[in-house]
Amino acid sequence: MTYKQPVSVLVLIHTRDLRVLLLERCDFADAWQSVTGSREGEESLAETARREVLEETGIDAAHYALRDWQCSTDYDIYERWRHRYAPGVTVNTEHVFSLEVPDGIAVRLAPREHRRYRWLSWQAAAEAVFSPSNAEALRQLPARFGS
Repeated sequence: MTYKQPVSVLVLIHTRDLRVLLLERCDFADAWQSVTGSREGEESLAETARREVLEETGIDAAHYALRDWQCSTDYDIYERWRHRYAPGVTVNTEHVFSLEVPDGIAVRLAPREHRRYRWLSWQAAAEAVFSPSNAEALRQLPARFGS
């Protein structure tokens, strides 16, 4: 079995006016989140972010401003997903990115991963996500973009 690396990205996809794209997980009802995903092989974190955005939303991040926030959070991997990691791995390091996209951009979900999406203000998005690190990053979004 190939295990996931305990190194991941969190990508906040947003418009200029800080409306944020959230995705609902298929395997965790009512669990809303930004784009997330683990690094594969030796890819850079930016490559991971671009790949995950394309896989989960159909948006090609190469056409937009992907920003590496140069910050990360260590968190305990949820028990329900620990089987995806090597035995004994319980902590993941999540690196934060953001991607500004135009209003009205088409979103195409990965049907095995997400069932619905919605656009919310950054404030509402921070309240809606299940992950504390996702909520904290969303609360930082206005300061990073001067809104």
